[in-house]
Amino acid sequence: MDFGIKDNVIAVITRDEKAVSVATVPTFYAKTEQQQEAIAFYLSKVTTGMVHDLGNGCYVVVKH
Repeated sequence: MDFGIKDNVIAVITRDEKAVSVATVPTFYAKTEQQQEAIAFYLSKVTTGMVHDLGNGCYVVVKH
């Protein structure tokens, strides 16, 4: 079953390079949690996407 996730994910924002195994979407690396939140916020504004916290130190910006 194809859910089309790859078409909906706009970006991944993480502080841990090991948390993202294969980057098929733009991946942004932040040094601090505050920088990570700011990057996610600005990307969501620019792309009109929604930010979701995956709970593992990664945020994704998706288009619903």
